Amino acid sequence: MTDPKQQANAQLKSIESLTGQDLDHFTGAVEAKGLERHGDMLRFFKTEYGLTHGHANLLALKVREKLAGGPASADSLLAAQYAGAKSALRPICDEILATAAGLGDDVEVLIQKTGVSLRRRKQFGLVQVPSAKRVTLGLSLKHAADDARLLPASGMCTHKINLTDPGAVDDDVARWLHDAYMEAG
Repeated sequence: MTDPKQQANAQLKSIESLTGQDLDHFTGAVEAKGLERHGDMLRFFKTEYGLTHGHANLLALKVREKLAGGPASADSLLAAQYAGAKSALRPICDEILATAAGLGDDVEVLIQKTGVSLRRRKQFGLVQVPSAKRVTLGLSLKHAADDARLLPASGMCTHKINLTDPGAVDDDVARWLHDAYMEAG
């Protein structure tokens, strides 16, 4: 199971099975205790319900999301990433997303709080804006070309490319995206 939403739902079912309580119960318990901070919720769920850190963390995220009125829309998440001084970089992200969309009907664009995940059966790319000066495109590539722009990376992405203008999303970047997409299939 590689879909993050499916994983979260399966984990919530596991929490319910372990505790006999659903998300509504945990939300009510947090409200009754007057907890607002993530760390306070983590401690509460671990202490009161004996949950592991992973379960407590997901539960705190979901409770906070529910108390805020539901999950933020993809548009608002993306707008927040490119707000203020980073707004001039949004066309770079848009160009990457347009290039990725052209790779196939099975490309999934998952906009999260701190980045945009590009997925097929698994993640093959990650678009992030770490500063007001550049967008970073992370790629999961087993076989990468020898190019000074293609830098080694750690974590889920093996390589990264720093992009400072939409024109930098050129044929080479499109080819690397395609290669990562093919390897993820």
